[in-house]
Amino acid sequence: MRNSKESLVQSKKSGTKPVQRVIKKYPNRRLYDTETSSYITLAEVKQLVMNKESFVVRDAKTGDDLTRSILLQVILEEEAGGAPMFTEQVLASIIRFYGHAMQGYMGPYLEKNIQAMAEVQAQLAEKAESLTPEMWARFMTLQSPVLQGLMGNYVEQSKNVFLQMQEQMQKNTEQVLGAFGIKRP
Repeated sequence: MRNSKESLVQSKKSGTKPVQRVIKKYPNRRLYDTETSSYITLAEVKQLVMNKESFVVRDAKTGDDLTRSILLQVILEEEAGGAPMFTEQVLASIIRFYGHAMQGYMGPYLEKNIQAMAEVQAQLAEKAESLTPEMWARFMTLQSPVLQGLMGNYVEQSKNVFLQMQEQMQKNTEQVLGAFGIKRP
């Protein structure tokens, strides 16, 4: 089995695009990994995601891209597994955005916030590598300036994303009103 880092390094050397792993979904709901020539489970798909491997799930008959559907199934299994990330209120709120004028903004907003949170997590993990268990315990009990700084950066990024979204909405509104010959006061 080829390592994704190795294929990325090879692609940089050769100037070609990294090979994307293809998983085929058969009518019997089984997933077939063409790279390993074996059937895999949703847990193994989750591991591919955790390893940041590039892959696509295709319908074996039609070739349609089913990646989003499979990723949603992974999330559903995780949510049903006993430690859900989303409350019923959050899920209901997400559902309410479908068909709403804000639907087009919600996805990018969530994506940017998740990216910002992942950056905070990576920075925290980087700082924690050098800590002993005793230092880590002390770090967690104190109001750490490092943690405050990281969360402050996240809050600032989140605020900026919201302001960008608000600015884009204003531009869109002005364009729509302008199409009808109406100018904002």
